[in-house]
Amino acid sequence: MPENVIFALGLTLLAGLATGIGSILAFFTSRTNTKFLSLALGFSAGVMIYVSMIEIFVKAKDALISAMGKVPGNWATVGGFFAGMLMIALIDKFIPKQSNPHELKRVEEMKQPVSAANDPALLKMGTFTALAIGIHNFPEGIATFTSAIQDPALGMAIAAAIAIHNIPEGIAVSVPVYFATGSKKKAFKLSFLSGLSEPIGAFLAYLVLMPFLNDIMFGIIFAAVAGIMVFISLDELLPAAKKYDEAHTSIYGLIGGMAVMALSLLLFL
Repeated sequence: MPENVIFALGLTLLAGLATGIGSILAFFTSRTNTKFLSLALGFSAGVMIYVSMIEIFVKAKDALISAMGKVPGNWATVGGFFAGMLMIALIDKFIPKQSNPHELKRVEEMKQPVSAANDPALLKMGTFTALAIGIHNFPEGIATFTSAIQDPALGMAIAAAIAIHNIPEGIAVSVPVYFATGSKKKAFKLSFLSGLSEPIGAFLAYLVLMPFLNDIMFGIIFAAVAGIMVFISLDELLPAAKKYDEAHTSIYGLIGGMAVMALSLLLFL
């Protein structure tokens, strides 16, 4: 396996397993640091929106125009962008509201008494929550992997942004699973395992897409990745940041994320 593929898979694994960090925070802190989470989620959204629109979309368009010509290339880029948005929107639509990773949980909920531990219905619900988050994270793994294959520095930035946004998802799965089982060990295990869908998505992308990778395939995938990340930012990260928000902290994080991403891209020119 080529070194760049191993590097990309490793980045995706680290980003996915950040759900475990959220689980640890739920167990070992007494309260949710809402200001930090709001700032971090805003920062992550800023990184993902900026890099999607300024870097990834442009690279996708250049590749498709080069391979298909100006007019078809532009149409294919826009089509790929909105196809990525549609894919992640459909995944969200088919995840029930109570199991949706966008439904935020707070660390404080872990301190409430567990009165229904070992209830089979709650156990089923908690397990499904972890599964739902795993499904939701699958396309994020593809996005991180394909970005890292094309540009390692870009892949590192995207992996960091996705890792940040996986932390509150780890809390979101740990809280209901803990209430379903009464076991912190089981809650951590399922939270940790739910993040494995990202490297699995990356590995499947390697097996299925890499043999057919050419300029057209690369351009469409990259355009879809841009759409996926913009949708995640607008539908998940910013609403979550505002729910945790204190004043304009999330917007400061958003601007900071864009500025850091812009600076890093300029330094690698």
